[in-house]
Amino acid sequence: MRLYVDTMDATVVEVSDDGRVRFDREEDWSTPTLQERRAIIHAATEEMAALTELVDRLADGMQT
Repeated sequence: MRLYVDTMDATVVEVSDDGRVRFDREEDWSTPTLQERRAIIHAATEEMAALTELVDRLADGMQT
């Protein structure tokens, strides 16, 4: 997984089952602060919306 979080200027590359994250330029796992978790959730929500729109547009083109 790669999720760019604009407000943190960081890319999340892994998330553990217990909620720790690993960023692309760091080797160690870290527990995100409340503010970081909110930023990651916001970025993920925005990315899901963009991907849903992409899928919808491509799927509409297949129905012709």
